[in-house]
Amino acid sequence: MWGRKRAFSLPLWASVLVAAGGGAILDAGFPDRNWWFLAPVGVALMLLALLGRSLATGLLVGLVAGLSFWLIHIVWITLYLGLVPWFALGGLESLFFAVGLGLTAVVLRHGPSVWPSVWGRLGIVPVIVAGLWTAREAISAVWPYGGFAWGRIALSQSESPFGPLVAWVGLSGLSFIMVWLSALAVQLFREPDLARMLRTGLAVGAVALTLAIPNWPTIPSGQVRLAAVQGNADAGLFAENSPGQILQDHTSATLPLIGEKVDFVVWPENASDIDPTRSAPAAQVLDYVSTEMDAPLITGTITKPGDTYYNSSLLWKAGRGAVDVYDKVHPVPFAEYMPDRAFWRPFAPELIDLIGRDYGIGTRDNIFDINGVLAGIAICFDIADDQLVHEMIDDDAQIILAQTNNADFGRTDESVQQLAIARLRALETGRTVVNISTVGSSAIITPDGQNLDSLPTFTAGSMVQTVPLSDTITPAMSAGRGVEWFVSGLGLAGLALCIGAARRRWPRGS
Repeated sequence: MWGRKRAFSLPLWASVLVAAGGGAILDAGFPDRNWWFLAPVGVALMLLALLGRSLATGLLVGLVAGLSFWLIHIVWITLYLGLVPWFALGGLESLFFAVGLGLTAVVLRHGPSVWPSVWGRLGIVPVIVAGLWTAREAISAVWPYGGFAWGRIALSQSESPFGPLVAWVGLSGLSFIMVWLSALAVQLFREPDLARMLRTGLAVGAVALTLAIPNWPTIPSGQVRLAAVQGNADAGLFAENSPGQILQDHTSATLPLIGEKVDFVVWPENASDIDPTRSAPAAQVLDYVSTEMDAPLITGTITKPGDTYYNSSLLWKAGRGAVDVYDKVHPVPFAEYMPDRAFWRPFAPELIDLIGRDYGIGTRDNIFDINGVLAGIAICFDIADDQLVHEMIDDDAQIILAQTNNADFGRTDESVQQLAIARLRALETGRTVVNISTVGSSAIITPDGQNLDSLPTFTAGSMVQTVPLSDTITPAMSAGRGVEWFVSGLGLAGLALCIGAARRRWPRGS
């Protein structure tokens, strides 16, 4: 059979080394280095390391690749939380990687026999591989405890020529395309009988065909003038501030704007460290800012309407108070709340006890009507949640306000990684995205993915800009999660066929 006559396989030790290198190279394709072209190279190296591997050794190679990527990619966790959360999260995500690449090894080994023609090997196998990768990303993005949607291949392409494709196919679709290109390159490498010119032509043609898709046009439906304020507040989890210091920092950064004509002012997540709905002095400060700016104020704070704390965003109007509230729907597990506390506490009691209060999961819609302007509200991790983004667009959001607090992560890559997600959301939704942080990275991103304005990190300042509104519905928003389900389904169906073929050929396993 084809797979037996032309099998290429590295020794296991070499596969492990190549996989480890592939993980590190994949991370280099993400911000802040942003060498986006290295992301598909990293994926291709992982797939190369899987050639000829069984399920068992594929799991090992996948685990090494996952650890190499994840322990570099989220090293920012160690800045304040230390080694245990870093290795726990990195290890969990690496297990997903191991399963995904282990199953991919089965496809790479048996797929060429299931689809033995050259067009089957080049046309079907890369699609199945990319579909499995996308399925693994989709599952880990929502499970367990709401998932961790960081590290998706699409997120490496925020400033690449492939980035605008996200408006057509969404984040999962873009991940699929990038992995498909990598898998196609690996399959072409396995075709020594094809002339070098033909192999090169097929590879270049696939890239050219992908890039030939035009940018989705966004038609403005109006405009709004806004001010976004970065207070440079020490708002970290373990910061030692006097009560009201963070509120004072953002008020001080806003005062120079008095006299500017704006439609509304945006402060970041946790910008008011005293809940103005329960504190008259804090309410007076927000009233003062709203009055002097002659505009509504959107600010983050921690609310407690009953017995439950919420990470909330308030739409505040002078004399009226909070006229609308959004409570964060996707609080971060093991940071903003402790799931299954009794189970996890024996493993690291001092660390678990650092999470002294558990934030509730919000149930309100994520839309503010700001004097007729419909704004989608995303608090920190919300911006990475596909479902929440789709919901705000389904509810007619004309602009997205992404409020965040990156103070816990210092000058690490975390804030730049989050900004990359915001940029892709602007492209995907056809909306202006205002990414405003307590300390940075803060930027106003237009629907074509360009920075209209930005602020240096760890510097108090503001961005005052007139930005476009839009009610455009991109193909990605129209399709919803359909693209993700479709390509993941292709991957899983192809895997099932490969497993069936393997069992018929080698009943005792391989």
